[in-house]
Amino acid sequence: MAELRSHFPTRPVANPKAVVSGEKYRFTVLTDALIRYEYAPDGIFEDRASTFAINRDLGSVPDFETYEDESGLEIITERLHLTYDRQPFSSSGLVVDVKGKITNWGSQWRFGIDENLWEGVENFGGTARTLDGVDGRCKLEGGIIGRVGYATIDDSVSMLFDGNGWVGSRRPGGTQGKRIDGYLFAYGLSYKEAIKAFYAVSGKQPVIPRWALGNWWSRYYEYRAAEYLSLMDLFQQEKIPLSVAVLDMDWHYVHEDRVTTAGWTGYSWNKQLFPDPKGFCEALHERRLKVTLNDHPADGVHAFEDVYETMAKFMGFDTSQKKPILFNPTNKTFFDAFFDVLHRELEENGVDFWWIDWQQGTFSRIPGIDPLWMLNHFHFLDNARDGKRPIIFSRYGGPGSHRYPIGFSGDTRASWASLDFQPEFTATASNIGYGWWSHDIGGHMLGAKDDELSTRWLQYGVFSPIMRLHSTLSEWQSKEPWNYRTEFEEIMKKFLRFRHRMIPYLYSMNVRAATEDEPLVQPLYWQYPRAQDAQHNKNQYFFGSELMVAPITKPRHLQTGLGTVKAWLPPNGRYVDIFTGTVYDGGRILNLYRQLTEYPVFASEGSIVPLDAAEVPVNGGTNPKDYELFVVVGKDGKFSIFEDSRDDPEDRNTGGQAYEQRQIPITWTQAEGCLRIGPVKSDVGAADAEPRRNWKVKFISCSGIELKNVAIVDFDVGISMDRSMAGGFTINITDVPSDKEAVIEIGKNPQLDILDIKEPVRSMINGFQCRFDIKDKLFECIKEDGLSIAARSSRLLAVEVEEKLVGPVFELLLADSRLQHVSPFMPDGSLQ
Repeated sequence: MAELRSHFPTRPVANPKAVVSGEKYRFTVLTDALIRYEYAPDGIFEDRASTFAINRDLGSVPDFETYEDESGLEIITERLHLTYDRQPFSSSGLVVDVKGKITNWGSQWRFGIDENLWEGVENFGGTARTLDGVDGRCKLEGGIIGRVGYATIDDSVSMLFDGNGWVGSRRPGGTQGKRIDGYLFAYGLSYKEAIKAFYAVSGKQPVIPRWALGNWWSRYYEYRAAEYLSLMDLFQQEKIPLSVAVLDMDWHYVHEDRVTTAGWTGYSWNKQLFPDPKGFCEALHERRLKVTLNDHPADGVHAFEDVYETMAKFMGFDTSQKKPILFNPTNKTFFDAFFDVLHRELEENGVDFWWIDWQQGTFSRIPGIDPLWMLNHFHFLDNARDGKRPIIFSRYGGPGSHRYPIGFSGDTRASWASLDFQPEFTATASNIGYGWWSHDIGGHMLGAKDDELSTRWLQYGVFSPIMRLHSTLSEWQSKEPWNYRTEFEEIMKKFLRFRHRMIPYLYSMNVRAATEDEPLVQPLYWQYPRAQDAQHNKNQYFFGSELMVAPITKPRHLQTGLGTVKAWLPPNGRYVDIFTGTVYDGGRILNLYRQLTEYPVFASEGSIVPLDAAEVPVNGGTNPKDYELFVVVGKDGKFSIFEDSRDDPEDRNTGGQAYEQRQIPITWTQAEGCLRIGPVKSDVGAADAEPRRNWKVKFISCSGIELKNVAIVDFDVGISMDRSMAGGFTINITDVPSDKEAVIEIGKNPQLDILDIKEPVRSMINGFQCRFDIKDKLFECIKEDGLSIAARSSRLLAVEVEEKLVGPVFELLLADSRLQHVSPFMPDGSLQ
């Protein structure tokens, strides 16, 4: 298996035609907006791959011009103009002007000036190594995009790969010793282009396994095997699907007399808790759950471990004095034993992947070799054996860490301040290419019991990259939904089911992230770089290509019972809240008010969102036979569902043949009012008729439609129409062969409904905990006949109540500007 771990393709040596160099300096023009700049006092430059830069030969060389005279050097591309005085790099001697109207004062980078201007000043920020103990915000490392149109990565001291499957450290003198190795991203406001260039140099995000996108159960707690399995069965009885079973450190011996260390590191199943580890893992697999164990490797392997003698024999280690085999990632023999003996024996029991919980910093016996990088890199390569999609669960190590998903953000405090920071933290991580954070949803430790906080945090978790419930061993903090009051319990169950229903969408976005360099979570300013509202609304984000989320991260108002969030709807037509069906105009900022059962998630016109049609999907998140599509009319749209045959409910691969990658294209043509589904495309040839699928197509917030036609060429299928859905209708097509195209026509140029606001407003005001006369005044502004929207707004403003009472009414009244032109009211004040 050591050969597998040494297979790490890189292209670290740049095309010589892209290089401009002198005795002590070297510039590499990687793209017309990405420059590598190096200074070496000894004239020796670095051509090995680093943790950040594994590809410096990007194929074609961009067009550029160079000019040299006694005053210095100039490099000019279509997007930048570099000047350099041929002296040691300085803020006066190395300057790059970024072309284009980026700011009112221009955009000029000077070496050394921007290094301390991260996070919210010039640079939008990237991410951080950990949220351990954080209660609210923390300082972020830099990303590669910023308001001024440039950003840098200092790669001067990072760990290197030697090209032969092992690692090395840099020559001494990095940064402060004036040995400089940096990268300037000068893409102006073309943020997505900058991210694509980042991935070109640093490697793409891999496709993570489909099951990783479901619900994870995790708790720092001393479970017994029977207790854990009973808990998994209880989740099933409560109709809550799961996909990953996490065991924190108490799977191994911790407190027992045999343990001669602090107990954090361990590699022997605690047989008092797990008398049959292999049988335990098999029982979890039978429940369609993957198994991961927590590993704190810092203390090495001590004599009390079951595998001590076997590992020592592999290494030729003298055990006569029972000395510990110390953790030493710089020793290749130790690392081979670490994987091929120590971990392999545990994996043979049924462990699917590892939670690598390294917290001991960046130091090793060889300066510059970071143990976390060693663990992440080689664990990921090792997990790729036997044709698996590799996955680890570990901490962030710096630029380049996106190649080793999934990230563990650390032990978060349970507080509203922590929740309020996590959406921004997750979105800005994409600014450094890091797309797969997993947080302790609900908070790991401390704080106070707050059912509303736990519910809102869970809702955010459902719309975050990885949904992992977690808590400390406290008797009061465990995250089972039935530990909360009934109101909150039922909402939690509903959203956990919805997470598994979203797996078809999430997996398709997972493939998109890997192939098109589009992380699942993206800040709004990636798409709207000049919009101040996109920059200021840091918690709001795009969730894949079709959805936009505005998380509620503060307690609800006592009188209204509504949570509030200020959101910006971009100027891109209209948006539909997928949970309420409310239609909103884009191009404005507004306050959104939501009951605890609701969460602000928007789909714009032309969106197509695929779901598992099962109300309670099975554990594991396998490819469904029954699909549900949310379709939002108003503009053309398209979506591709991706599947991998290894995720079929019954794996039909009998051995030998390659797994099949499938793509199901779906297109919506607005002018024709036509939806086309399929046929399925396969990477191993034309798709056969199997497996057949059932399609439930929901046209949301679009009720006044007549079905014109449903057709599948040369094939008869079952078709039905259901108008019982509030604010829309459903078309069901059953038993559609994979090699056929289904066509649904609902009439030319259909439009979203104009909201019928009277009943929603009545229901909302009915829930307000306030005086009855205030309720009357608020509702009179809506129900009174013959009033324009302006007149209703004026009357609402005249009601002497706090904004939290009148704001929710305004939200619905002003959601859709079409109400200005089409009155939904009859002369008697009733709805038409």
